[in-house]
Amino acid sequence: MDPNPKNFPILSYVMARIPSMKRPTMSDFDIEQPQTTTPRAIRRTCSSLKPEPYFELTERMPHLTDPHLLASMRSAVADVSQTRSLLKTLGDRPDHEAVDIAKSRIKEIDTLLSMQLDEIALSDKIDPDVEKRKKAIEHEKKMHKALISLDQMHESYDKLLYDAEKRLEKIYESVKIVGARRLDSGVGDQGGTVTEEVKEEVVAILTDAMSIGAKSIDLSERRLPFLPEAFGKIRTLIYLNISNNQLEGMHGEQVIPDSIAGLENLEELNASSNVLESLPDSIGCLHKLKILDVSSNKLCSLPDSIAKCRSLIELDAGFNRLTYLPTKIGYELIYLKRLSIPLNKVRNFPTSIGDMKSLQLLDAHFNELRGLPKSIGKLSNLEILNLGSNFSDLTELPDTLGDLISLRELDVSNNQIQALPLTFGRLDKLTKLNIDQNPLVIPPKKVVEQGIGSVKVFMAQRWFDMLVEEEERTRREQEMLAQASWLSRSTSWLAGAVVGAAGTLFVGGERDDPYLDEER
Repeated sequence: MDPNPKNFPILSYVMARIPSMKRPTMSDFDIEQPQTTTPRAIRRTCSSLKPEPYFELTERMPHLTDPHLLASMRSAVADVSQTRSLLKTLGDRPDHEAVDIAKSRIKEIDTLLSMQLDEIALSDKIDPDVEKRKKAIEHEKKMHKALISLDQMHESYDKLLYDAEKRLEKIYESVKIVGARRLDSGVGDQGGTVTEEVKEEVVAILTDAMSIGAKSIDLSERRLPFLPEAFGKIRTLIYLNISNNQLEGMHGEQVIPDSIAGLENLEELNASSNVLESLPDSIGCLHKLKILDVSSNKLCSLPDSIAKCRSLIELDAGFNRLTYLPTKIGYELIYLKRLSIPLNKVRNFPTSIGDMKSLQLLDAHFNELRGLPKSIGKLSNLEILNLGSNFSDLTELPDTLGDLISLRELDVSNNQIQALPLTFGRLDKLTKLNIDQNPLVIPPKKVVEQGIGSVKVFMAQRWFDMLVEEEERTRREQEMLAQASWLSRSTSWLAGAVVGAAGTLFVGGERDDPYLDEER
């Protein structure tokens, strides 16, 4: 919850020097926008992480060491410190699916309460049971509202951090020397010239594309600050590449215009390696879109409307700041084959992910996953699953993992998993397994060292033994029930026999027996 030094360097520096605050430690440091994306480089980076080197910041911004400036900055971010303390008391941000469920439930409760009010208005008497149920429903509604409010507070806190960083930048600018200001001005003039050149080039490309009905446009690596509205008029476009630019939509500002909805024939969109913080809702109108690459940006979420891109086959949103996936994304994207979200902050998969029947690859390494929904087992076509490096957050895997009948590769390395699910032995097609760097107890280390074949045999045997034990326990329980039933029937028969015998003796005592009366 502390400001990330990577995104808010000045704010992090200042808050670390507020007496009530602690300096961010390695566990608080997030890996975002890495400079290299090779797995080896990522592992090397993570293994050598250290607290953010503030000395580098003070070298670039030497006035930060001025005690008067630091005092002024502390006062300017007092609201951040107070909000942070409050949120730490209230708890972590709820996951997106829980918030959606709460909103839906509130609507249902409002409808129910409205119906009850109508019934009460028509009735002459007040039913105590109805009043009791009404109070219980109202209490539930308050709980849902509290959860939604907590989510909104966390969202506001994110904006508060951004605004505070901007305030601190302005405070610092106000004390910079005149020479530095002049230097900044010179750089700005040069940047303006570059922008004009880019603008002219894009206009020329746009005009040409509209005149010939272009099907493919590549605008990558042109330092584009935004995409012109007119691009939405090129309805013949099938492929658009705007990667490696300077597209930076911040806090509601859209640099990819809503007019993109007009690209009704677009099948591939590459917007990777920009500085995007959001995507337009109109992206859901791209019904023919098959490949979407928005990796290496600063996206905190994907719009819910992305679920309307029903033709999607590949979605790459890796190297962003995602904390969740849209709740209904799985219900709509039934043709999606590849979903890549590595190096994000995703904590949970929505339950709907199990409905992605065509999914073949799911890459979610380097996230904050706390578990998998049981519906994951419905992904019958999944071949590659990468859940590596979720570290202390991922502690177990669901038993439904064994239902992934097509799974060939599984990576759950660098987590806190102690036992593989009992159904693991059912993964007949699994040929590649990485479970390194886990406190694994089941199967034992010596079994793991013998290879994937030994692991599958061990887990299959363990599952078989459990089934045998369960069957034996069931048999014993049935025998005990049968014995109890026999005893019950025997007792009933015996009681009936005794009662019958007693009746016979009683009746026989009232008769005169000639043999007894005979004189001897």
